[in-house]
Amino acid sequence: MHVTYWCEMAWLPPGEVVESVVVGVEGRRIVEIRPEAPPPPGAVRLAGLTLPGLANCHSHAFHRALRGHTQTGRGSFWTWRERMYAVAQALDPDRYLALATATYAEMALAGITTVAEFHYLHHGPGGRPYADPNAMGHVLVEAARRAGLRITLLDTCYLTGGIGDALAGTQLRFGDGDAERWAARADDLARAHEGEEDVEIGAAIHSVRAVPPEQMHVVVDFAHRHTGPLHVHVSEQRAENEACVEAYSATPVQVLHDHGALGPRSTAVHATHLSDVDVALLGGSTTHVCMCPTTERDLADGVGPARRLLEAGSPVTLGTDSQAVIDLFEEARAVELDERLVTGERGHWPAAQLLHAATAAGQASLGFPDAGCLVPGAWADLVSVRLDSVRTAGATKASAVESVVFAATAADVYSVVAGGRRIVEDGRHVLGDIGALLREALAPLQR
Repeated sequence: MHVTYWCEMAWLPPGEVVESVVVGVEGRRIVEIRPEAPPPPGAVRLAGLTLPGLANCHSHAFHRALRGHTQTGRGSFWTWRERMYAVAQALDPDRYLALATATYAEMALAGITTVAEFHYLHHGPGGRPYADPNAMGHVLVEAARRAGLRITLLDTCYLTGGIGDALAGTQLRFGDGDAERWAARADDLARAHEGEEDVEIGAAIHSVRAVPPEQMHVVVDFAHRHTGPLHVHVSEQRAENEACVEAYSATPVQVLHDHGALGPRSTAVHATHLSDVDVALLGGSTTHVCMCPTTERDLADGVGPARRLLEAGSPVTLGTDSQAVIDLFEEARAVELDERLVTGERGHWPAAQLLHAATAAGQASLGFPDAGCLVPGAWADLVSVRLDSVRTAGATKASAVESVVFAATAADVYSVVAGGRRIVEDGRHVLGDIGALLREALAPLQR
């Protein structure tokens, strides 16, 4: 089906705001872009600024159940983790389908059209596999489809509870015994979704805490074999670095480098506490780095050297991680604003670079290099942001990108076309009241 959209303003390559843009869509793809063209008869009008679809490059969907509940009192990353384990313990495939569907729909309302799910909740209580060992992974794919998103499902290898420690308690649900058994299960998952255009199956090494170095090559080989993304939590906590140096006389980045886990299809998530050598290794290998500022500040993790990493050669992307907030505009501006607090200087990141991190760079890192740009042949993802809200009123063509990146919120997204399908119209998702869906999905997990 052919649909024509007329955008009041659109952000077009190479990063320019253009007025009166006609976008022709055929099926899932853009087939025509006509700048400075009058609205054709019957065209769907999109006011404000229309952007390519946003990419959420790091998500744990079930963490949405923690919002508001882990912000009470003081605590630490480790006390937060215990609350997270309690939620994980309460999930089964049916409950996870409901929660992930509602969470992904919340992402759609925020302009996200592709999500990378860092998936390690594989098995039932006690580590007992479900009848289909990939039941939980299939649930996440189905949830993304119901919400209208593409998904990069990063099947995560998680073998130890810490360096040299066995899995225990809820962690037993995450493990497959060893990397070879993980790969056999993940291969079955990849085969089940082979040829599905809206699904990318990738891999993840949970962290140097959770995968012994001598088993990392199996995960790396899986990613190479399937030509898929490889993600890993890196240096999120100082304690992680200290334990790694004590065990291996090397930082997490150095361990990953020595075992072939860095490269252009890899993404280091967080990368908060890095040495100069770490920055050089990540940048020199063109490994992507995913910053998750709302989670990093919520957990008091620290501020990573995003600008230095970009200048060293690492493309920077963004993720919502723990779902403390689902708003990629907030993640984008936090990269700049947090660096201002650390350095005492402004202007590290132009708004257009932050928007690139949220769109084209992110989509490419998730295995969708043909998304994230409004050009013929690309995925038909159109995210329209109001420029007349109390946050964005006063924006002009010259300031539209800055107004969106530094002032807009997810609430200003009023229309989303994802893969040619309009999933948000006038601020309402096709599934209906997403607040109600979230309340219903969360209720059994918060008793």
